[in-house]
Amino acid sequence: MTTDSTVTVRYFAAARAASGVDSEHFEATTTKQLREAMQQRHGQRLSTVLASCSILVDGTTAHHDEAHSLPRGATVDVLPPFAGG
Repeated sequence: MTTDSTVTVRYFAAARAASGVDSEHFEATTTKQLREAMQQRHGQRLSTVLASCSILVDGTTAHHDEAHSLPRGATVDVLPPFAGG
C-alpha cells in the first residue's frame, strides 16, 4: 500500500549497481528527505555514487535543490554521469 508521500525511485548504471535494485519506493516529500532515505537504506556505496548523480523528478532536473518538493506519486530517476559518443 502506498501513501500520499510515496515516490518511485529508478536507478540507472552505477546507481543501480550501488543500490542493487532497478527501482524501489520511498516515503519522502522533498529531495533532501529522499536522499537521506536512500543513503540510510543502501549505505556508503550509494552515497558516493549519489554525489555525482543527476536527479530528475518527473523528468525535471532537481539535483542540487534539496528543498525540491516531491509531488504525490512522483517518479525520481537517479542518473550517474554517462560517457560515450
